[in-house]
Amino acid sequence: MDTPEQLREHQARMGWKFPLLSDTQGEAVRAYDLLHRVSDEQVVSRPGEFLVDPTGTVRWVDLTEDYRVRARPETLLAAFDRVNAMPR
Repeated sequence: MDTPEQLREHQARMGWKFPLLSDTQGEAVRAYDLLHRVSDEQVVSRPGEFLVDPTGTVRWVDLTEDYRVRARPETLLAAFDRVNAMPR
């Protein structure tokens, strides 16, 4: 739910080259069930990793209840290998 400017700064800091979604209204956050209430006053987007095939079908999802937790790279790569091995 960060602004485009916040995302550009984060990308530069992390050295990432892939696009990030700015969802300031929380539309995608709600659609993918990523809304996380930190306190009565603060709502954030919890982390979620999705593998989506070329047809737009979500093939793998990793969600966490703790907004500080992310999928480990090896977990994501193993999921990619399993999804890639599935018959289409």
